Amino acid sequence: MLGMDKSQNRSKDTTVDASEIEKFSAIASEWWDKNGKFRPLHQITPVRLQYINQQIQRKLRSEVEQPGSIEGVNLLDIGCGGGLVCEPLSRLGVQVCGIDPSSATIEAARKHSSEQGLSIDYQATTLEEFSRSRREFDVIVCLEVLEHVNNVSNFLELCRTLLADNGVLILSTINRTTKSYAQAILAAEYILGWLPTGTHDWKKFIKPGELKEILERIGFEECETSGLTYSLLTDQWSLSEDCSVNYFLTCKFVGLSAN
Repeated sequence: MLGMDKSQNRSKDTTVDASEIEKFSAIASEWWDKNGKFRPLHQITPVRLQYINQQIQRKLRSEVEQPGSIEGVNLLDIGCGGGLVCEPLSRLGVQVCGIDPSSATIEAARKHSSEQGLSIDYQATTLEEFSRSRREFDVIVCLEVLEHVNNVSNFLELCRTLLADNGVLILSTINRTTKSYAQAILAAEYILGWLPTGTHDWKKFIKPGELKEILERIGFEECETSGLTYSLLTDQWSLSEDCSVNYFLTCKFVGLSAN
């Protein structure tokens, strides 16, 4: 692991892709339309929550007094969008902070959570700006975001600065394979119309091995992957061993004192 201070080595290069912010801001009003442009995210949310719950209990709460519960966990959702994951986690007793660089998106998230009577700390900000707060979280989730940012390595270093020692980082993204191009772009955007055309750039997809290498280089350990697959027959998503298209990766920051 790297023996560096958590405040060091922050690149001056932004990880924000302005075109991506504009793209999602334009459809911010549709976040909670289950049959709209974000329908695929609504469909995978139950699986996301299942995975997040399992990983928190396995990697963070294996020795606590409340096995089976994630209540009280301090969690940051980076690129939270309209709050599709923030809201159900909040209902489970998690202390949730959600950040997104799109003001329109955060406005939609705040409006919906307020209507649900939920207390969620939403902030319209970039990861670079938010990292200056020096806040620390038990868990960071970053779902379907890495394929939309510039400089994944710098982005993940900033994530590390916001994790407490022994904190857990949970990621989900898309593998860079021929199969992912066929399914995540050709099928999802052009044939089935699940996503707006141009949502993804295949060149920004990242292989699990590449992601793991970056994470281990900047101080993470215990990297584990799990596939997320879709069945056309059942119209359902599920966890699997197949990481050829969508996948999760969970890892742990054990602290610089371990060097």
